[in-house]
Amino acid sequence: MYPEYLVEPMRAELTNVGFEEMKTAEEVDNAITAEGTVFVVVNSVCGCAAANARPAARMAAANEKHPDKMITVFAGMETDAVNRARSYMMPFPPSSPAMALFKDGKLVHMIERHQIEGRPAQMIADNLMGAFDQFC
Repeated sequence: MYPEYLVEPMRAELTNVGFEEMKTAEEVDNAITAEGTVFVVVNSVCGCAAANARPAARMAAANEKHPDKMITVFAGMETDAVNRARSYMMPFPPSSPAMALFKDGKLVHMIERHQIEGRPAQMIADNLMGAFDQFC
């Protein structure tokens, strides 16, 4: 686990634009299994989260069409919540950062770490906005 003072600004990058922080497995279950669309970001302290994933998520959140709910879990912090979110992302292997879109509890779009690393935030955001336009 990381010191909270270290991750708080990283959490805020998403919560300040409408993401809800999930800290328990039950919160994750309730969010993902709800009717409608849910965008999940597995946040991380790594450089690709800072340079690519969080900026892309913020850009995508501003899209005209967007999910009914946007949630985030933080890798290396709330282990139960992260593990539960990752369980819904199967068969994709656990990675952080990662992004997933669910519709009525079913995974419909996934972006893994290897699709985030080294890619510009705008490219990732465009991918997400395409998924939002299709599924939301």
